[in-house]
Amino acid sequence: MLTVIGFSHRSFYVGLLPIVICGLLAPDLSYAEDLRLQSLSMRARVSEKTLLGEEAPEDFQEYDVSANFELPWQRYSTSGWGMGTRLMASSGILRGAGEKALVVSLIPELTLGSEDGRFILDLGAGGALFSRHRFGTQDYGGPFQFALTAGVGVPLYKKLGIGYRFLHYSDAGVNGSDTTGADFHMIELSYRFK
Repeated sequence: MLTVIGFSHRSFYVGLLPIVICGLLAPDLSYAEDLRLQSLSMRARVSEKTLLGEEAPEDFQEYDVSANFELPWQRYSTSGWGMGTRLMASSGILRGAGEKALVVSLIPELTLGSEDGRFILDLGAGGALFSRHRFGTQDYGGPFQFALTAGVGVPLYKKLGIGYRFLHYSDAGVNGSDTTGADFHMIELSYRFK
């Protein structure tokens, strides 16, 4: 049944892995009130085609929106600087070789910076689902992709901020050695709720 909707059994089970991990790492219900919306962001790719280790055969554009939820694990000093955790959920459009795909991702992140989120450096690893994984000559390998990200944000005006985000998608060889991921250098405009 899964192959009818475009998912192989292997991709399905690999796609379940980050969901299970997030479920194990998620706070229990007593922390539910601590999962607060920290910020909303709009992002767009600004780079040419690049890829960790090799050149991508196709050029891509990505536009998305993300919501960052503050997680309860954090430690900030009285000065307001320290480290925390958050969950970045995003949804957007990936375009390449005349094709479009919906991409949704869920990425837990470790953050360093100010407690109010004005100055922030983050690093995360999670998963993404693509509605299409073949674009012209480039094959991502399957609908599930591992997602790695690193970003930096600074204040722009009041609760508005601007930042840079590096985003890498890859199936990590799960679907064979002939698949290719993609790297995105993105500009991010964000609105903080703190």
